Amino acid sequence: MAPRITTLTLNPTIDLACQAEKVHPVRKIRTTDERQDPGGGGVNVARVVQELGGDTEAVILAGGVTGHFLVELLQEIGLPHRAIPIAGRTRISQTVLDRSIGEEFRFVPEGPEVAESEWRAALDALDHLPEGDWLVASGSLPRGVPEDFYARVAAIARKRGLHLVLDSSGPALRAGIGQGVTLIKPSQGEFESLAGRSLREPGALEAAAAEAVRQGAAKLIAVTLGHEGALLASSEGVLRLPALPVTVRGAVGAGDSFVAAMTLALTRGAAPHDAFAWGMAAGAAAVSNAGTAHPTRAEVEGLRQKVQLPARV
Repeated sequence: MAPRITTLTLNPTIDLACQAEKVHPVRKIRTTDERQDPGGGGVNVARVVQELGGDTEAVILAGGVTGHFLVELLQEIGLPHRAIPIAGRTRISQTVLDRSIGEEFRFVPEGPEVAESEWRAALDALDHLPEGDWLVASGSLPRGVPEDFYARVAAIARKRGLHLVLDSSGPALRAGIGQGVTLIKPSQGEFESLAGRSLREPGALEAAAAEAVRQGAAKLIAVTLGHEGALLASSEGVLRLPALPVTVRGAVGAGDSFVAAMTLALTRGAAPHDAFAWGMAAGAAAVSNAGTAHPTRAEVEGLRQKVQLPARV
């Protein structure tokens, strides 16, 4: 049996999604097709891991009436979870699809302020994970949590013999890299921020990712490029693959779906390039569905067959 994948989400959200004929100012906007999903980086990862048949648990901070609602949503979908109570209210995000132009508008609040005792309780929850398990720390850091939080998570992972996957951005990501991390998955913009420069020239992104692996930022670096595909840097070199051609119906949770499928494949013993292909399939399946991180197992498996890896891989 593959190891369990535990996910950590300090700033989870209730994701509200709907459609409107047209988004415009001042006047009341009538919406349809409303749905509510439990959201936040690690929650999305755990949902997709479970959908793909993996063993998972989502560790979250949750507070207030909205925190209770988040837990209720997790219970409805049968996702194993551990909720650490906080005083602040869990945030609510809103995504509106404007049908007149086919574009999404996403409103994402910063979320509650977290007390030191609360974020330390999250760290304590990680201190009992079995050696050999995988830990996915994903999402933004809420107010009150120190920028070096993911470095502290990495220290626990090293002590516990855990494989750490880190999916964040900015100072939070910078603090966590170089600490024995197995995988990071920044977008191009997030990776450019990490590198401190633009990487738009031909070959610049590949070279920077390869150099980051050599310097020990992470064993594997997957950079997602939206409609241009993704690249993977490892000790074996850099592989870049184009995006799969799918009809885009929503983008919320696509990167998390990528992380979920790639991590699950790695836990099952897949080679990095094969796991990368699974990640690309899940990301494509996610954008093919409305709502937050809703790829189905059948869709992911079908799209995986369409990912063409070079013969040398």
